[in-house]
Amino acid sequence: MNDDTVSWENVRASNVTGTNVYNGQGDHLGQVDDIVIGKKDGTVKYAILSIGGFLGLGKDYHPVPWAELTYSEDQDGFVISRTQEQLADAPRYSADDEPNWNDRDYGKRVHDYYGLPYGLP
Repeated sequence: MNDDTVSWENVRASNVTGTNVYNGQGDHLGQVDDIVIGKKDGTVKYAILSIGGFLGLGKDYHPVPWAELTYSEDQDGFVISRTQEQLADAPRYSADDEPNWNDRDYGKRVHDYYGLPYGLP
């Protein structure tokens, strides 16, 4: 993110994508590849983390509920409370099998993994 966006509460989605994501110990986990927004209420539902791979091949995508992310000015990136090992067990998908974002069972499974309540619209 650039300095203009850090000091403000609101940020453009294009400045969120590409932002690094770390765990609480400061280990780099990946980057925000995309975000999922609720069409009706306009809230950010998920940050899609891209993890692993080389030159875009073999990359996994992890939907993380937005409430799980905290922005750290010190790291100029987001922090989540999961280790690399814990993310290995988290819900994820490849570029070839993106989930249906309207599937409530999938949404509940993601939220359950992160220990967060799943609110229905």
